[in-house]
Amino acid sequence: MKISFLLSLLLAVVLGMIIARIDTSPGWDDAGISVFMIFAAASLCGFLAKEKPWMIALLVGAWIPLFNILTSHNFGSIIALVPGFLGAFAGYFIRRILVNKK
Repeated sequence: MKISFLLSLLLAVVLGMIIARIDTSPGWDDAGISVFMIFAAASLCGFLAKEKPWMIALLVGAWIPLFNILTSHNFGSIIALVPGFLGAFAGYFIRRILVNKK
């Protein structure tokens, strides 16, 4: 694996954990901002990764459901994977269009 891909995976994990920490903090009640943060982080990481946007989506978006399921048994938070996948694939395809490769 290329070092740039590994760094984008690491960035995806860090951003996903930060977003999940913010989203699960007491008093935070703004799902729209959380959705935007997931989408933006996944888009950035999908753009930087150059490959495997599905992996980026999982690494960014899986932390909110994981934290919510473990702490409050909220299985509805799995919906947070949707903006992660949309963002990661958007970033991936924008890169392909701009770079005009494969």
